[in-house]
Amino acid sequence: MIIHVVQSGETLWALANRYGVTASQIARINELPNPNQLVVGQSLVIPTPARQHIVRPGESIWQIAQQYGVTVNTIVQANQITDPSLIYPGTALFIPPRIHEVQPGETLWQIAQRYGTTLKSLMNANQIQDPALIYPGTQLIIPFPKPVIDVNGYLINMGEEGAQIIRQRGRYLTYSSPFAYIIQEDGGLSRINDNPIIQASYNERVAPMMSITNFTYRDPGSRLASTILASPELQERLLTNIINTMREKGYLGLNIDFENVYPQDRERYNQFLQRAVDRLHPEGYFVSTALAPKTRSDQPGLLYEAHDYAAHGRIADFVILMTYEWGYRLGPPRAISPLDQIRRVIDYAVSVMPANKIFMGFQLYARDWLIPHVQGQEAETFDMQEAVRRAVQYGAAIQYDPVAQSPFYRYVDEQGRTHEVWFEDARSAQAKFDLVKEYGLRGISYWVLGYPFPQNWTLLEDNFQIRKRV
Repeated sequence: MIIHVVQSGETLWALANRYGVTASQIARINELPNPNQLVVGQSLVIPTPARQHIVRPGESIWQIAQQYGVTVNTIVQANQITDPSLIYPGTALFIPPRIHEVQPGETLWQIAQRYGTTLKSLMNANQIQDPALIYPGTQLIIPFPKPVIDVNGYLINMGEEGAQIIRQRGRYLTYSSPFAYIIQEDGGLSRINDNPIIQASYNERVAPMMSITNFTYRDPGSRLASTILASPELQERLLTNIINTMREKGYLGLNIDFENVYPQDRERYNQFLQRAVDRLHPEGYFVSTALAPKTRSDQPGLLYEAHDYAAHGRIADFVILMTYEWGYRLGPPRAISPLDQIRRVIDYAVSVMPANKIFMGFQLYARDWLIPHVQGQEAETFDMQEAVRRAVQYGAAIQYDPVAQSPFYRYVDEQGRTHEVWFEDARSAQAKFDLVKEYGLRGISYWVLGYPFPQNWTLLEDNFQIRKRV
């Protein structure tokens, strides 16, 4: 896939001709609400087997060639590079697809093995229905190498609505996490309508992961967490209720999301995690945790102080970094998931825990703030498709913050009020996927499934092979 940023005067028809695809293919893969209305600065995923690579600091052409399984000469020729030793960070390189000509007697399986890909990937890339029907001389596109990752998706839509989301997105998921069972002061659990989601998950080979938390929109949950963490008896009762629920419902693992924990309860929280692992592992369940986005061990603040990265990395099977919400709904406008801040969090995380235990959080929503911002004024939250629709409606040119690696724009509404919108697009999604590959992370965790963002799913599948555990 290639990402194209719309320039003034460009049309879908012209872009289709430029890249050798059809306008309907571009419209369909990006789910354009109106293919005849493009916005300056809008990013489009172009369905071509080629790739675009943005050079990172310190990278060489040889390293890039190794990453994509092509030769240095291929990249040099495709980009008309005169001196391969002189490439600069930020340069966009065109990576042409690998092509294999079928030889007499070759099978599709043998070709897949030769190039280190899968039969399914090879069939998908070449739109082959019957792998037995390939002929000598046929030119096959060889998919680029893809790292294998885990993908989790949280859901807040319960019942049949949540199940439908799983049916739509299950092919991209390793885990599904209905959010959430709220712990009670007596060690009990609230009930949620998660049965349809769990059934749909199994049908899509997605592992259901039970999520528990201590907070609600009305209560930060600090005192509740403290009550539980102060009592080994309450913890044992809570864990017994968790195990019984997991057995009853068919969950395969647990995600613990305790937030706003008092700093003085930090060690008690670590002890509870160890107790949870000691109870759940013998039953065959995995245990994971959700962590606030810290950049150092002693970072102050109620969100951060009780989250001990080193301890969670040692005790839990994996952790989910909640790398979003810098652009808070009640705060001033800014990127919700700025890449420079995410990098700082990951830099700290990998210094105290294995990279293969870390999921990077990825938000699936956009926000619209009124400006100038007034303290306490809440931004409107919606999906990426709506962000593009508003840019079209108000004729706003989309800009891109190169540091945050996030798109944004401003517009004036019918009442004369100025708005600032921050969202995600193909460029920012690709930047996040590149970060996962750069650090060798275990995977990605989406908050929250149900917001339409078609470009994300197309690029996710283009970049990674999704591990299935069911």
